[in-house]
Amino acid sequence: MKPLILALCVVFAFGGLNAQTPAWQPSPGHTQVPIWPGAVPDAQPVAGPEDDTATVTESPVAGRPWVQVGNVSRPTMTVYAPKEKNTGAAVVVFPGGGYQILAIDLEGTEVCDWLTSKGITCVLLKYRVPGEGGYPKSAPYPKSGPYPESPMALEDAQRTVGLVRFRAAEWHIDPHKIGVLGFSAGGHMVAAMSTHFGHRLYPAVDAADKEGCRPDFAVAIYPGHLSLSAAEWDANQGARKFVLRHPATADKDLGLNPDIPVTSQTPPTFLLQAEDDHVDNVDDSLAYYIALSKAGVPVEMHLYAQGGHAFGLRRTELPITGWPQLVERWLGTIGMIPK
Repeated sequence: MKPLILALCVVFAFGGLNAQTPAWQPSPGHTQVPIWPGAVPDAQPVAGPEDDTATVTESPVAGRPWVQVGNVSRPTMTVYAPKEKNTGAAVVVFPGGGYQILAIDLEGTEVCDWLTSKGITCVLLKYRVPGEGGYPKSAPYPKSGPYPESPMALEDAQRTVGLVRFRAAEWHIDPHKIGVLGFSAGGHMVAAMSTHFGHRLYPAVDAADKEGCRPDFAVAIYPGHLSLSAAEWDANQGARKFVLRHPATADKDLGLNPDIPVTSQTPPTFLLQAEDDHVDNVDDSLAYYIALSKAGVPVEMHLYAQGGHAFGLRRTELPITGWPQLVERWLGTIGMIPK
């Protein structure tokens, strides 16, 4: 993540919004379910109303506004069953938003519409983003953000993948075909989940936490926070500084964030990014690709000259917006869905 993300988060939080709308709810027939049965671990206060929702109109995507959700301190998941023949595969979706807000439709419900049309169960995670815009210097960094600086979002992701595996039989899911897909900050969380599944960041609360939370496959779309230079920027924000331990000779552009410890057990991964992405630099995908390849992890990466950032699944004249078909073919090649 580069300093430009600060400006983006300010736009997310304040710019181009219609009047605040009621708390976000999924479409009829779907219900949000709290992922924690009691108190959430590492709870943080929020500065405004819980589940603060607004429509962004001044930065439309493919000519359409999009909906953001903020001040999330009570995380939920929403399960979308397949519309077509069930393949047995499931995907937990992490919307992006700089760990400040969630682009809940652009990078959430619209993704579930696509996945369910392909026979894949979609689980939309509304993870915790109780942070304040711009990483305030007056508070310990951060109230929300990338792990390890902030554990909350990754705790929610670990919990949710375990819950999906625990409920797999009930939801007609193959427990060996559960993947994760995320955008921007959510793309970083895909990488974090792919490398931090060996132990939970929180004490177990029930039987679901005894299930493995390793994803069987991972899809990161215009991810951030993955290169060493991006991680250094993150570590130096706010009142509390974090020390990144890495060799002095490490390549800061193509070296990997040391808090993303890739091993041969990291799941097969799909990466996509635009070279003109001025929010999360293409080096984030390149650094992760290099580390995955060196570790012998099956990885497929697609880079495009144009596309920018935060385009979701909305089609434009740019070729990069045809990426869902690439993911479908890749899922077939790794045996997650029929070819």
